[in-house]
Amino acid sequence: MALGPKGEIWVVECKSSRADFRSDHKWQGYLGWCDRFFWAVDTEFPQDVLPEGTGLILGDGFGAEVLRLPEIDPLPAARRKALMQDFGRQAALRLARVKDPMLDTEF
Repeated sequence: MALGPKGEIWVVECKSSRADFRSDHKWQGYLGWCDRFFWAVDTEFPQDVLPEGTGLILGDGFGAEVLRLPEIDPLPAARRKALMQDFGRQAALRLARVKDPMLDTEF
């Protein structure tokens, strides 16, 4: 999960091979939880198997680049608010654990 440059909620699904892609049947369940859905693959991945309308991020050992930006499918306001609050809370907890690895996060 990531935040796009305009505050959109992105889901990025990483796939390592055609077999990995073919065996994954849960990705469509993520579509209702993001404004934009992306696949992140390496340069050897067969891009023609990826569904139309989804985004594409191509990566290698040095970095990554968005090759295809999907159309935005805005989340309902209540779901967006809940996701943004959860996202912010998780980000704050991760940052706090950098300073204090023994931090009790059960609050």
